[in-house]
Amino acid sequence: MATVEKLENNRAKLTITVSPEAFGTAVQTAYQKTANRYNVPGFRKGKAPRKVIETMYGEAAFYEEAFELVWGDAYDAALLENNLTAVDKPSLDITTIDLATGVVFTAEVQLKPEVTLGAYKKLEVPEPDFAVTDEEVLAEIDKEREKNARYIEQDRAVINGDRVMLDYSGSVDGVKFEGGTAEDQQLVIGSGTFIPGFEEQLIGMKVGDEKDINVKFPEEYSAPLAGKDAVFAVKIKAVQVKELPALDDEFAKDISDFDTLEALKADKKAKMDEKAAKNRQTAIENIALQKASENAIVDIPDVMVERQINYMLRDIAYQLSMSGLSLEDYCKYTGTDINGLKETYRVEALARVKTQLVIEAIGEKEGVTCTEDDLKAIIAEYAEGSGKSVEEFEKTLKDEDREYLSDNVVARKTVKIVTDSVVLVKGEPAEKKPAKKAAAKKADDGEAAAEKPAKKTAKKAEPKE
Repeated sequence: MATVEKLENNRAKLTITVSPEAFGTAVQTAYQKTANRYNVPGFRKGKAPRKVIETMYGEAAFYEEAFELVWGDAYDAALLENNLTAVDKPSLDITTIDLATGVVFTAEVQLKPEVTLGAYKKLEVPEPDFAVTDEEVLAEIDKEREKNARYIEQDRAVINGDRVMLDYSGSVDGVKFEGGTAEDQQLVIGSGTFIPGFEEQLIGMKVGDEKDINVKFPEEYSAPLAGKDAVFAVKIKAVQVKELPALDDEFAKDISDFDTLEALKADKKAKMDEKAAKNRQTAIENIALQKASENAIVDIPDVMVERQINYMLRDIAYQLSMSGLSLEDYCKYTGTDINGLKETYRVEALARVKTQLVIEAIGEKEGVTCTEDDLKAIIAEYAEGSGKSVEEFEKTLKDEDREYLSDNVVARKTVKIVTDSVVLVKGEPAEKKPAKKAAAKKADDGEAAAEKPAKKTAKKAEPKE
């Protein structure tokens, strides 16, 4: 049994009663779990009768443990009974507690905010232009040519665009530093791979030439080299020029199963068209949801924003870990701290939370549900993504995982309701770039089943920038 007092800022105070019978059962369970904590003369540890322990340590000896056993279920039942959704842990306060009357306690909690929806159907969205051009197709094929390029030795001075093989040894104030020496290092002149000024000073050198190159480490470089003047003793061991394969039928045969260049182009364009169509739909979704969110009114609790920020930082930390870096390292390199990093994501986090709340509100208004067939379909989708059979994947699912997947289905259906009704308008097209997928899942889902953040490669330091 519970009563609810609505407080300011979407908070509520629940007064919850646990019956004497339920509390008595919890006390007995608490005794059975904790009896071995008490030393009672004349009894082996854990074997003293409950009454004896209560006589020695007081009637309330097991009350704290018993309360921990009952409050959670009573609190959940109170939320369900009053159709409330909490978005944070409650603050608890015990009013009365004894075997005769049971337990009365209060739980003050932040509630999910109410959303006042605005327009979300027939929203005007600029027509996105994701048409694949012939130039873009050729650019993709040129990437394949770059992969298959060969380098030919040259007997001449180095010019911009050449690839050189060199030995170098760097020193600061006449002392060699860690990571500043290498042999047979390959470097493309003009790539900007090394410290500013390094590559330019190699131009004009020939095979066998040796030279001291004077450079200055950037101020933003890692300590202790940041801002230091350095000297690199270099020796050119080879000068090479890139030669791209001819763009013809033979090239197509070499890199694909196609016999002609035209067939390769057609296949490449088909795949790019398919990707462009997905990006186009995602762009429409994003703009439509942004407009629906802007049209809605909702007072978002800080706790929801903070939680979203923490999820975002956790994803960043995971990606950094793939490069052997920590979030603290990243903060040091970027000249900020955790609090500063959090602030940089606050606006985005707020937008994500609001969008998700709006999606949920639209879904409720439209009566969107997840059927058993819907759940089977998304389980099969995630199973395929994880490389497991449906049966294997299902064995890994907990109740909360199934709830997440069900919510995901509802969100997807809701987004479709919004996007299927959009009115595409000609005019200034949406920016043509790969769009991020619309928020068709829980905003606070930090651990979506079978989903992993993308890996991020580390950048090598040494004499490179």
